[in-house]
Amino acid sequence: MKYFIFLGAILLVNISNAQDILPAEIQIKTALLAAPAEQRESATVLGYNPSGKLVTLKKGTGDLVCLADDPAKKGISVACYSANLEPFMARGRELLAEGKTEAQKQEIRSKEIDEGKLKMPKDPNILYVLNGTEENYDKSTGELKNGNLRYVFYVPYATLKSTGMSAKPTVPGMPWLMDPGTAKAHIMIVPPKK
Repeated sequence: MKYFIFLGAILLVNISNAQDILPAEIQIKTALLAAPAEQRESATVLGYNPSGKLVTLKKGTGDLVCLADDPAKKGISVACYSANLEPFMARGRELLAEGKTEAQKQEIRSKEIDEGKLKMPKDPNILYVLNGTEENYDKSTGELKNGNLRYVFYVPYATLKSTGMSAKPTVPGMPWLMDPGTAKAHIMIVPPKK
C-alpha cells in the first residue's frame, strides 16, 4: 500500500508540473512580446513541451529567436535575440542544465570563446528582454501589462575607450558598457520603469 501511495504522490507531482506548462500558442504569444512588431511573424520561438523540455514551438524564417517564459522561475521573463547569438545562448542553457552556476556558465563560455571553441558574432547583435510580474500576466491570453523591456547589444571585445561609454549608468535609461574588453561585452539600455 505504501508503494501505491508513494507512486500516487509521484504522479501528482508530475501532473502538477505538467499543469504549469502553458499551451504552446500562449507561450508563443508571450515570447513574441519582446520582439519588434515587424519581426514577430518571422521569429523562431523556443518554449516548453508538457514534460518541461525546451523545444522549438514555432520555426521562423527571420533573424530572431525568442525564448518563452520559464515556468520554473518566479515572475515573467521572455527574450528575443539575433539568431547569430543562438550558439552562445544555447551553450548557456546547456551549462545550466548540467548544474553549473550562473558564474560558472559565464566563465566557461568566456573561456570557450577566447579559445575559439564557441563562436561569437563579430558585429553587434541585439537581445531584447521583457520582464513583468505574475500579477500583471494573463495566462489565458498571454498578455502582460506594465512589462519592462531592456535592450542589450553584444559588441564582443568592445572597451570603454573604443566606445566612449561609461561602465555604469549615471542617469536612468543611460546606455552603459558591461563586461568591457571581453568576448561578452555588451551595451545595456534599461529604460526607467513606467
